[in-house]
Amino acid sequence: PMAAQGTKPGEPATPWPRCAASAAIFRGREVLLIQRGKAGPLLGFWSLPGGHIEPGEPARAAAVREVREEAGVTAELAGLLDVHDVIRRERPDRLTSHYLIAVFYGRWASGEPQPGDDAVAARFVPVDAVHVLNTTECTPEFIRRAWSLLQDATR
Repeated sequence: PMAAQGTKPGEPATPWPRCAASAAIFRGREVLLIQRGKAGPLLGFWSLPGGHIEPGEPARAAAVREVREEAGVTAELAGLLDVHDVIRRERPDRLTSHYLIAVFYGRWASGEPQPGDDAVAARFVPVDAVHVLNTTECTPEFIRRAWSLLQDATR
């Protein structure tokens, strides 16, 4: 469906930036990844499960919900990893999108990965094999940092 237009031609109905949440979820030495299925610049790329924060929904709750909806997995969050901007421009003076993403990290609680929502695949991938996948830009760095924080927490 086409989004309603904003006040100026070509503007989105909701002004930028838009808020989203994602999570690096670990089970043993593996991390949960989904393969993006929605048309657009990220089609086919592997990334952390995540998506829009609904109005009135806390960011943490959105991250847990998105992990469940996109990958069929119940997760327990351990903390906030980063606040990440994804800014895309058609040209220097033309903003096409700006997402502010709260990136959490945590552990698997239950469920086997099943792709849902806009994911075409969902699976646990060995932490040291992430680099061989075609991932979104910051995914490997987020996984490395989140893995390190989880290891520190269990020492």
